[in-house]
Amino acid sequence: MNNGATVMEGPVTTVNRLDQNAASLSAEITWFAGVVNARLSEYFNKETADDNPADTTAPDLSNDRSVYAEFVNYYHLSRDERLLLMLTLIPHVQPHLLDIFFSINKASGRGHTEFGGIKGTRHSGFLPTIETALFLLAGNDLAHRFRLYKLFEPEHIFSGHQIITIDPAPGNEPFYSSPVSISEEYVDFFTTGQFRKPNFSMEFPARRLSTSLNWTDLVVDDYTAQQLDELRIWVQHGATLYESWGMSKKLKPGYKALFHGPPGTGKTLTAALLGKLYNLEVYRVDLSMVVSKYIGETEKNLEKVFKKAENKNWILFFDEADALFGKRTSISDSHDKYANQEIAYLLQRLEDYRGLVILASNMRNNVDEAFTRRLQAIIHFQAPRTRERLRLWNNAFSKQCQPPRPDELERIAQQYELSGGSIMNVVQYASLMALNRNDSHILVDDLLQGIRKEFKKEGKTI
Repeated sequence: MNNGATVMEGPVTTVNRLDQNAASLSAEITWFAGVVNARLSEYFNKETADDNPADTTAPDLSNDRSVYAEFVNYYHLSRDERLLLMLTLIPHVQPHLLDIFFSINKASGRGHTEFGGIKGTRHSGFLPTIETALFLLAGNDLAHRFRLYKLFEPEHIFSGHQIITIDPAPGNEPFYSSPVSISEEYVDFFTTGQFRKPNFSMEFPARRLSTSLNWTDLVVDDYTAQQLDELRIWVQHGATLYESWGMSKKLKPGYKALFHGPPGTGKTLTAALLGKLYNLEVYRVDLSMVVSKYIGETEKNLEKVFKKAENKNWILFFDEADALFGKRTSISDSHDKYANQEIAYLLQRLEDYRGLVILASNMRNNVDEAFTRRLQAIIHFQAPRTRERLRLWNNAFSKQCQPPRPDELERIAQQYELSGGSIMNVVQYASLMALNRNDSHILVDDLLQGIRKEFKKEGKTI
């Protein structure tokens, strides 16, 4: 690379309604390229350079209706903040623009230390570090460089909202050699206007929970329904309580609830329905991928979920929560000591999370008291009684079939104690038997056979 070489500028995109995001980013990238060119000109030609990077005018976004412009205007981002945001976004949209930073220092025969940056495992282009940003924004101006350090503080909007992440440098290497990258969600947001839903993987061990049912389909006893209504009210009005009423100074963030009771009584369904009712994402944490026998790994795996969920108002659902939130042990060896440290981490993480966290367990007593003291609600999902069982039976059948007579369903509801999940298993069995006969009538005998199968699972007999 010759001294004074320039970076290719971004293409100009014709503005129309469908291309607002592309046009806005194109203008911002062109401005970014001008700043890079001016900074490199100043760097390579210290005595003759005419361009001052600070003189390069940023695009006016005041009347821009793109997603990116609205974001910049909403947070009142400064010139430096906009350039930093572009620096992290460009590897995803026009990666070749940063190739100039691969230039070789003729004096040392290697790259320029001032430029920072790394090369990815698969990505062949230049990936910026904090040092890259400091060079671009401040050059050799130490006073300006020191003022820029605040952009990389945990309290800054970029880090606090997980917009830009910093991968700390290993060992005793300088902190400012840490790579900086924009989150995948914001890459999608600035380009398509939509947040990408995270894929289930080791990097995000949680699955999205959804349901085709509605709140009115939930069958629980009256007291449980009253408690769930209080939880529903918090989901609806919690933000107003904290922000408009100013209670964030007096109340701990978020809401934590324990659902306990036998399997099949509606704990998971309730979590999905709360999300559906208020258009919130619900994620069930896969504890088989979180809990590890290796010291410290459980916390690392769980941190991936909490970091992804921060500031997104997701509902986090921990099914069979005993595996994570079980009772602490007396310290008899080093493993017990680290297990209790793990619980201490979980307690702090729960308290810090600003959304709704639901722990589900078959037995309330299996959950450590340290967690229960921090819960705003402990809701018991008891096995349905006759009245609830009859509602479940009446709502269970397809509209395409002919269910048994009401008096027969009432007798079955009175005689056989089944959970809602078990009732649906019985209805599925009887419905398949009817389809196999090319018949739309559900036979009582098939229901009874299905009940026998469910009882046998539990070691019971009719």
